[in-house]
Amino acid sequence: MYFEAELKGKKFKVDVTEHRTTWKVSLQEEGKDWIHYDISKNDYKQAEQYISFLFGGKSYLIDVIGQDTEYTVFTRNSFRTIKVFNDEMLLHESLKKGGGFGGDQELKSGMPGKIIEIFAKEGEIVKANKPLLIMEAMKMENEMRASRDVKIKEIRVKQGDSVESGAVLIKFEEP
Repeated sequence: MYFEAELKGKKFKVDVTEHRTTWKVSLQEEGKDWIHYDISKNDYKQAEQYISFLFGGKSYLIDVIGQDTEYTVFTRNSFRTIKVFNDEMLLHESLKKGGGFGGDQELKSGMPGKIIEIFAKEGEIVKANKPLLIMEAMKMENEMRASRDVKIKEIRVKQGDSVESGAVLIKFEEP
């Protein structure tokens, strides 16, 4: 299971893999190297809404309450608020980033995907909230809309193209 988390302004990538006798937990703080841990299943117990495990010679009891991306975790006698982004939430967040124009003059792909349909044409003025294109990512079709009035300067993709994260899809100019 892969997800990303944010704790006290620090961002982490987390990958947890279950093996026959262990849980492999890999953590990468933003800008740093991956760190890998093995947690023995013999030292792990789950009860109702909490888990307990031994790690590094210490006992941990963890209780988690939350929904969507906001979670409160109780462990080692303190509460921590953590934002957790699973694949679906990462997709929505990246599309918001990629699809949000702000001061930018281009629409970028928030994650890898395939261009399904393009609604805009070069030279066309597109009103706020009108669809620009549909991109399939993680087996979901996502309609990307204009967040403000824009004039289409250049369309850099065509229907059927596969794009990487950060790829420029459409360039804009002021209407």
